[in-house]
Amino acid sequence: QAQAVEYGGGLAQAGGSLRLSCTASGRTLSTYAMGWFRQASGKEREFVAGIRWSGDVLYYSDSGKGRFTMSGVHAKNTVYLQMNSLKPEDTAVYYCAADRVVNGYDYTSIEEYDYWGQGTQVTVSS
Repeated sequence: QAQAVEYGGGLAQAGGSLRLSCTASGRTLSTYAMGWFRQASGKEREFVAGIRWSGDVLYYSDSGKGRFTMSGVHAKNTVYLQMNSLKPEDTAVYYCAADRVVNGYDYTSIEEYDYWGQGTQVTVSS
């Protein structure tokens, strides 16, 4: 049974920081890539950051560049998202996604990923 579990969401004030973590597990192939997405209430799910393990290639959305840092440990299928200088517009449910099969999309695309965590709420107050 494959699954991904996120931790670290919560309430922060504008300018504060949160650190999210996610581990993908199960008796399946190790992850090929992992990503973070977020979805604000009433909005589309959007890419935040991703990592391709081969070469440790990182991808960031414009919204997170300069403020968010993704890292991880491939052997543990675990990733982190350090979020600094939080803004109210960062408020969303943050999802971890695991990519185990090449589906023909790039790592910013929802369609590339094979399974998802349940999400963790991040709320940033002004």
